[in-house]
Amino acid sequence: MMKTAFVMMGLMLMMIGLVRPVGAEGELQYIAALGDPMANSGTGAQSWGLWQMDPGPRGCMLENYAKLKASGGVAPAQWTFDQSDWWLEEHGLIMEKPQFPLPPGKYMVTGGREVTTLLTVYPKDKDGGQRWELANGAKLYDVTHLPCRSARYTPDKGDDSCTPEMVQRTSFPVTPGASMPLVQGCKKQDYAVLLVVGVANN
Repeated sequence: MMKTAFVMMGLMLMMIGLVRPVGAEGELQYIAALGDPMANSGTGAQSWGLWQMDPGPRGCMLENYAKLKASGGVAPAQWTFDQSDWWLEEHGLIMEKPQFPLPPGKYMVTGGREVTTLLTVYPKDKDGGQRWELANGAKLYDVTHLPCRSARYTPDKGDDSCTPEMVQRTSFPVTPGASMPLVQGCKKQDYAVLLVVGVANN
């Protein structure tokens, strides 16, 4: 029901000519973002990513990691697991990576609470950095979908010790807005998740 409400919001914006749909049949897309939750704008958008489809239903449960490994890392949804750079979501699902970097453009984003606004991601500057900015004074926290938790795990020491086999399954589900669990042998980076209901027309 909640997903349907977001799709309807996107359709309403399309009807008044502000945005065009982002996926097939108005499906949502998802931005993995880094930044100060209270910031209205900032730098570093070159390290943001985009899931063009909901990664949750395409994920693998931790208890199925052995099967994923035995398949050569190829998930049933046909994405490939990378032990040097893997992702978890709030229910303990191993997710496919988002696509990096997030393309520059204007995205209509929401956190599914009170605020829906325009996110502008600027083209790379001469040093490869990208700025981002939210319209109408919105903060990154305002457009973060708190129930969606996501984190990126990479080896702490450059070896094979960072593995989903080390994840404590009792850490899930993660409370909305809380940090994802630490995993022995891994460096962790939490990402905010923004729901994309449309892409702004030029």
